[in-house]
Amino acid sequence: MSTFTTEIASDKIVSDNPIHQRLLKAYIEAKPFVKGKVLEPGCGEGRGIEVLSPLADEYVALDKITEVIDALKLKYEGIDFRQAVFPPFSDLEDDSFDTVISFQVIEHIKEDHLFLKEIHRVLKPGGRAIITTPNIKMSLSRNPWHVREYTGAELKKLAATIFSGVEMKGIAGNEKVMEYHEENRKSVNRIMRFDIFDLQYRLPAPVLRFPYEILNRFNRNKLQDQDAGLVSQIHHSDFYLADASDENLDLFCILTK
Repeated sequence: MSTFTTEIASDKIVSDNPIHQRLLKAYIEAKPFVKGKVLEPGCGEGRGIEVLSPLADEYVALDKITEVIDALKLKYEGIDFRQAVFPPFSDLEDDSFDTVISFQVIEHIKEDHLFLKEIHRVLKPGGRAIITTPNIKMSLSRNPWHVREYTGAELKKLAATIFSGVEMKGIAGNEKVMEYHEENRKSVNRIMRFDIFDLQYRLPAPVLRFPYEILNRFNRNKLQDQDAGLVSQIHHSDFYLADASDENLDLFCILTK
């Protein structure tokens, strides 16, 4: 996956701001759980490094994209960045991390059960993992970059087969955020009305990625043009950690070994 897709929201593109702030909020809410030696599988472009790394004794960050890892090594000192394709975590020992943080990653992984088993394996007894992923109940269309998306109940059931403790929460938004979400929904529906044969669910994901990228960027830019103030002014403080609900934008799952 290119590092320049709408799937990786940028903090430098105004039309991406609502997504960027939503993803950033998860790192902020994870702060009370972070301690000791920390692993972040799927660190992306390092959105949460500055937020969480000061809380860690040691921080190991993995990503499959070599260019991303190389850029992060130049940007941050004292972080152990590694290029890796997972699962499994081939070079990581059992019971070696106090905390695992993996945000917006599990939906991209075919072997999701193995992914969670590997997180469990590398956690120390009593260690915690925080997993976030989109709530399919609030998704507006099929995302061809995702292998699957989950309801809260589905992710909880999967995690409970591996972890002794599973607590499901979510990232939710205030009225400003939900106003943006509603405008986004209307705009997406206007585009999807042309998909009379329901091709978004019939065609293979790789075929859909290019048109998805074009239409997604067009839609975000259109929403910015319609109400630049709303798009640019949404801040991570407009999101909050909520109890489990079908109306949460993202699932926030707290796992204990």
